[in-house]
Amino acid sequence: MKTPQNIQLIGPEVAIVWNDGTESYFTGPELRAASPSAETRGEKDIFGNQYGGGEQKSFANVQVLSFERVGNYALRFDFSDGHRTGLYGYELLAELAARHR
Repeated sequence: MKTPQNIQLIGPEVAIVWNDGTESYFTGPELRAASPSAETRGEKDIFGNQYGGGEQKSFANVQVLSFERVGNYALRFDFSDGHRTGLYGYELLAELAARHR
């Protein structure tokens, strides 16, 4: 599994150097739109009813203010719109990075 070796905020982007030597760059709007949180994606109850999420919003001016590692599997970003509940697993970040290629 790819894991971040170095993570930095560089201007409006989050830069990640992975353990295989590749580099990825993400913008705040891109990361905010991809948030895996229940607030953004919604969640289902045991009957399959969807609650929350679903409505796509514009995150054009959202910036990443800071980040922190969560265990050995994810990053949590603090966004300028106050969002901070999504845990971005390394696998999700690697998938987002692959879309740039």
